[in-house]
Formats: sequence, C-alpha cells, structure tokens
Amino acid sequence: MLSKKTKYAIKALVALGKNTDQPPMQISRIAELERIPKKFLEQILLDLRNAGFLYSKKGAGGGYSLNKDPKDIFLVSIMRITDGPIAMVPCASMNFYHKCDECHQETTCGIRDVFVEVRDATLKILSETSIADIIAREGKLSLPTLSL
Repeated sequence: MLSKKTKYAIKALVALGKNTDQPPMQISRIAELERIPKKFLEQILLDLRNAGFLYSKKGAGGGYSLNKDPKDIFLVSIMRITDGPIAMVPCASMNFYHKCDECHQETTCGIRDVFVEVRDATLKILSETSIADIIAREGKLSLPTLSL
C-alpha cells in the first residue's frame, strides 16, 4: 500500500507542478489545497528539497517551487525518497536488497521469483510516469462527459 508520506509527496509535487509559472508556494497554501497536515508536509518538502526536486526561498514571497521540470520527476524516484524500496519483499529489491532470514535458497524460491516479476512490472510503470503525466491525467479526468 502507498504510504501517506509518499501520497502527500506526490500531491505536493503535483500542486507545485501546476504552479510552475507562479511565485513559490508557501507550505501553508500547499497544505490547505491538498489537505495535508502542515507539520508532516514540512518534513516531506525538506526531503524533496534535499533530493534536488525542490527549490526553497526564505522570507517575504518565499516558499517552494519545483527545481526540475514536472516531466522529469518520476514516481519511482519519489517513492524511493519517501519510502525506500519498491519491491514488496527484501530479497527482490534492486536498491535495498536483503536476504530473507527464512529462505534456504533464493535461486529456487518461487515466492521471490513471483515478486521479482511484480517489482519489474511496478518499476516499469513508476519509471515511466512523471508528475506531468499525473497533471495531464487529472486534466482528462476532470473534463465534462457528454451524456447521450
């Protein structure tokens, strides 16, 4: 399941992605728009800034803005920053590998084999989906539908 930290990070980046031609957004404004607890959002934005995704400006007119184009911020990176591994089991992780304590032999473990496939499919989607893609999807989802 997607953690609240990751979901809030994505929501904040989407809000900032929609604000690219505007002055930096204050944390309180992002928190209000996206219904994210302000204290929690502060830590998330700090993590994203430290990872190079955000620029912060202090003082009057200060706030946060994207440090990268929304099309260059992919979900896989956000998830790794906020939650760590993408894989559901440690022995299937590419960047956070850890041998399972109860496993006798990984090469013949059917569970690991299935979850390597799940990891690969998940990575494909997350590596190809950017903040710009989410903004575009939201635009399509909010279009009025014509009834016949």
